[in-house]
Amino acid sequence: MPRAGLSPAAVVDAALRIVDAGGPEALTLAAVAGECGVATPSLYKHVAGLAELKALLAIRILDEFTAAATAAVLGRSGDDALEALARAYYAFVTRYPDRYALVPQRAVADPGVTAAADRFLAVVFAVFKGYDLADDQVVHATRVLRAALHGFAVLRGSFELRQDVDVTLNVLIETLKAIRVAAGNAS
Repeated sequence: MPRAGLSPAAVVDAALRIVDAGGPEALTLAAVAGECGVATPSLYKHVAGLAELKALLAIRILDEFTAAATAAVLGRSGDDALEALARAYYAFVTRYPDRYALVPQRAVADPGVTAAADRFLAVVFAVFKGYDLADDQVVHATRVLRAALHGFAVLRGSFELRQDVDVTLNVLIETLKAIRVAAGNAS
């Protein structure tokens, strides 16, 4: 019988605490079991193993990421929505770099992770549809946006020059606003 109060969601909560405290490399079933106050075999009543736990983590993180992006762009359109999305993306990744590292960077076979990634993409697509771009153009613009923001956010620790990183972020956002023009002419 599963331990009272322990559920897949509680196991994911414990795993997130471990990742937040020690990074993705600290995530083991033994560490999660310890955080939950159970023996490792007891976790198997709630998750099938580390692979399933990582999938559940990816879903939770993508849903948090989507919620932040949605809140940022809600009620906005055009360049204002694009800037809000870019700032929300950067803020999430810099606030939760270890969580972000657990998000698969390529398509995965897990349908739950795919659905969570699609929910995030829907927010980005909606921002670009606000520019009245065709579907193919939205895909191109989304790829450019993700490459730029992912790279900028992940490299944040590499910007040890004296110039303000926030100014560079502003430059990047202004550059990204040109995506709608470039994507509109790409076909």
